[in-house]
Amino acid sequence: MEIKKTITTIFMLPTLKIDRKKLGDNNCINAYIKDVGQETSYKDAIYVLFKPADLDIFKEFLDSEYERTEQLIEDYDYPGGYVMLVYKLDHKFKKDFDLVKLGKYSLTSDKFQDLFPKIVTILKNKHSKEEISLQYRIFNRTEDMVLYWEERLGVVFADDQEVWYGFIEEKEVFNLANIKEYV
Repeated sequence: MEIKKTITTIFMLPTLKIDRKKLGDNNCINAYIKDVGQETSYKDAIYVLFKPADLDIFKEFLDSEYERTEQLIEDYDYPGGYVMLVYKLDHKFKKDFDLVKLGKYSLTSDKFQDLFPKIVTILKNKHSKEEISLQYRIFNRTEDMVLYWEERLGVVFADDQEVWYGFIEEKEVFNLANIKEYV
């Protein structure tokens, strides 16, 4: 069973500008707004969970992240080969992160939306193709997204209706007991 990507992964993780290939190579699982297994809870931070297959490669990645950005503030291990990295979110996008938490994706600022690519390369069945990114479709309420949800839900969307799930805090919090069911 595949783990459903969190809203934190979709809309906050990309703002950290971590190389997408490195995230994949190091088996990034998901990102969360909180970790219930930790006494220390950081404000305006996200927790990025990895399960690296090669610890030497991951160590190189971790060292390069500490050199690349001051946003990486902590890392720690969990049993079973999991590693959590904690990043501070860029405070200049606080209003945008708050809008994401309210499910108001199309109201985020142009500067925030510019952090996300319009076109991404998707690899399916060993073939790559370019597509409009999910975030772009959501921010801009593209016609295909509106039609998808209207058909799926059997309703007609209002002009100001968002085209993605709302932010449910319980689904954005990491709990090791829950992750072990899937991985």
